[in-house]
Amino acid sequence: MELNNLKPGVGSKHAKRRVGRGIGSGLGKTCGRGHKGQKSRAGGFHKVGFEGGQMPLQRRLPKRGFVSLTKARNAEVTLSELNKLPISEIDVLALVQAGIVSQRALVVKVVQSGKIERAVTLTGILATKGARAAIEAAGGKIAE
Repeated sequence: MELNNLKPGVGSKHAKRRVGRGIGSGLGKTCGRGHKGQKSRAGGFHKVGFEGGQMPLQRRLPKRGFVSLTKARNAEVTLSELNKLPISEIDVLALVQAGIVSQRALVVKVVQSGKIERAVTLTGILATKGARAAIEAAGGKIAE
């Protein structure tokens, strides 16, 4: 391969559309915009989803499901993350200061992922059944 032989891939380059350059180009006179109307004019713009005053599709269709507003305020912590912390008394504030959970977190729950090899005391933190068993097996306790 030599630099003077490099070429773009076949079909990747094409000529720019030159509108308003005569009848022979196929895009003369109205330049492919048709006759009259808002979209034929310079600056002709309509809102995305606007259907000329008819009730738009996104408003005609029913809204389904549930979006939890508290989802962003709930945080999960793994056992391996707890094991890395240098302290044994762990609460939500300690996890925020360590950068493990967001400052917005209100509810923190420990999930069983990884291992914990030392005794820790959790205050104000929830734990799953498996995580609770692992913490208590390591000699720790959960005070809620």
